[in-house]
Amino acid sequence: MGVKSIGMTKIEKSLTEQLRGKGADVEHFRQLIKDYIWMHKMVQKMKKSIQEDGEMIQATSASGKEYMKENPAVKNVILYSRQMLAILREMGLDTESTGEDEDDRL
Repeated sequence: MGVKSIGMTKIEKSLTEQLRGKGADVEHFRQLIKDYIWMHKMVQKMKKSIQEDGEMIQATSASGKEYMKENPAVKNVILYSRQMLAILREMGLDTESTGEDEDDRL
């Protein structure tokens, strides 16, 4: 089951253009963009899991007893989001470097 990532090409293109604008369009950063896109897709899947299954999910212990536990996606979405922000920082990209006009963001 795939997650539709509308705008993925737009995001990748935007990040690449921002790097070019900084004169930093090098292989290391292009790979970081690919990692960022992969993580974005994973975050979308985790959000879908949380939306469909909830914050708590039913699990079965080694002894066969059923119990409720936190959906691992809850913690993972936070970890992945932090890593995505770290990637942007590593590349020196922030809201100031987008190059978009105020009208483009509305």
